[in-house]
Amino acid sequence: MSKIILITGGARSGKSTFAEKLAASLTEGKKAYIATAQIFDEEMANRVKIHQSRRDDTWVTFESPFEAEKAIEDADKTADVILFDCMTIYISNFLCAYESLDDLDNINIELKNLVNKLLDAAKKISGTIIIVTNEVGCGIVPENKLARVFRDCAGIANQMVAAAADDVYLTVCGLSVNLKKLSIDVAANIC
Repeated sequence: MSKIILITGGARSGKSTFAEKLAASLTEGKKAYIATAQIFDEEMANRVKIHQSRRDDTWVTFESPFEAEKAIEDADKTADVILFDCMTIYISNFLCAYESLDDLDNINIELKNLVNKLLDAAKKISGTIIIVTNEVGCGIVPENKLARVFRDCAGIANQMVAAAADDVYLTVCGLSVNLKKLSIDVAANIC
């Protein structure tokens, strides 16, 4: 039976490090790392190298900037734990494939389909999947349209994954707290 864990937080909050340590604590066997980043410049290449340097030979890497559901299915065949890093880069890849951001209704429909495919695959695995994402909605409203659409899409996707997740951790300053254990079901508490 699958278990879905979502890890969220701001940039450089320690999300990926926490996710890697959590994955390692769940199995001594093979772990799968699904990488969503595409390397377009030296900065991203350096970020990828940092992530790679933290993983030993018990990790198998799957490159998946698109069609993550296929990578999840493949990873499940080789690993007890899957780490998907990260949802917001995956959404960025999705948005950058659009020539125009004028049809927001269609973008939202396609986004929900994208996330549902990922979640359907995650629910079918035999072990645990850890999904890393960024919390991008805590700042000011972005000035440009692409940034606003990205922020909104990330928020929608994060809510969908959090609803399906067994555990949701918020990471701040390198510290993580399980939000599912602290959350209140507002609908159940309304008189």
